[in-house]
Amino acid sequence: MLEKEIINFEKTVIAGVITQNQSEEKLSEYLDELEFLTFTAGGEVVKRFSQKMERPNPKTFLGTGKIDEIHQYIKENDVKTIIFDDELTPAQQKNIQRIMDVKVLDRTNLILDIFAQRAETSYARTQVELAQYQYLLPRLTGMWTHLERQRGGIGMRGPGETEIETDRRIVRDRIALLKEKIRSIDRQMSVQRSNRGAMVRVALVGYTNVGKSTLMNVISKSDVFVENKLFATLDTTVRKVVIKNLPFLLSDTVGFIRKLPTQLVESFKSTLDEVREADLLLHVVDISHPDFEDHIESVNQILQDIKSIGKPTIMVFNKIDAYKPLTIDDDDLMTEKTNRHKTLEEWKSTWMASVGEKNALFISATNKENFEEFREKVYEAVRAIHISRFPYNNFLYPDYKENMAEEKDE
Repeated sequence: MLEKEIINFEKTVIAGVITQNQSEEKLSEYLDELEFLTFTAGGEVVKRFSQKMERPNPKTFLGTGKIDEIHQYIKENDVKTIIFDDELTPAQQKNIQRIMDVKVLDRTNLILDIFAQRAETSYARTQVELAQYQYLLPRLTGMWTHLERQRGGIGMRGPGETEIETDRRIVRDRIALLKEKIRSIDRQMSVQRSNRGAMVRVALVGYTNVGKSTLMNVISKSDVFVENKLFATLDTTVRKVVIKNLPFLLSDTVGFIRKLPTQLVESFKSTLDEVREADLLLHVVDISHPDFEDHIESVNQILQDIKSIGKPTIMVFNKIDAYKPLTIDDDDLMTEKTNRHKTLEEWKSTWMASVGEKNALFISATNKENFEEFREKVYEAVRAIHISRFPYNNFLYPDYKENMAEEKDE
């Protein structure tokens, strides 16, 4: 059964460049992620290509020799798609397509395609469609007949040839219509958020595929979709959670990713309103991922972009059950110890010192390891916010009446 599924995957090659700003090691990390994105979209990466350049070729992104090498490989191995790790200009995409005669996508196009697969609700589909149109608008000329969208496959979901044709005016009208539709839904959602009352709001944020939805299911006893693929969750899920009789609202938001398309940030900004309006952020991190520190940086950058970086935050390092540090033999004097050799205890001391003991947790959502500690820390953080909002709440201050009586007697 598994073999059948793999055979049906679309044969794909991926490509990227090594530059002064992007080392070979960093490109390798990005291509690992691009390969996972390709798998999520339904493709099988059969080969990677890279080239060292001062800057990408303005005409074909890669040099002509490398383009010829890839073209030869594609012809000999019946590859259907080539995906570039960086966003291509309309001219680059058109030129490469003319040479290769296969589908040419970039990271942005691929992520948009995955979002199109994952969008379940009308609102999510509208957001994705708007992002797709905004991406496609400058790429209309000469694109549609070459792509043969009726073939389907990776990058082929979304607006079709008969709907778009090549008329920019039609596309702009469609964008305006979608924006108005989103504004209308935003107004409804804003009313819904205002009707939730003054309960403390907690938002799960983090890189994609770090276990936010699993954590959401465990803490709220809900049934949010979970899958070991990127962007399993697109629609924001909000649940009422009660810990020690203290209620609060917990929201699970779309996962972030490096090089997140600006079109998606713009289209999903109302979804990100759950993050903007949250009182407390639970920043979930997959500590078993070798690049988890880069993931933290990427998430913080997006939080800064949406003006949410200064909020009270608890760092939740998840998947400790899967963490495996690299080891060095005692007699190996040549290998330099790096962050990837750190034990879990070393990481704990590092992050506890960095953000403070109250603001860092190490758990396994799947195995519920250290889960009571997690509940306790979240409770304390929510309680502190609740107290600042309702300083005379008798429930949170059971001795409040007694203290007031004592003050009167004095």
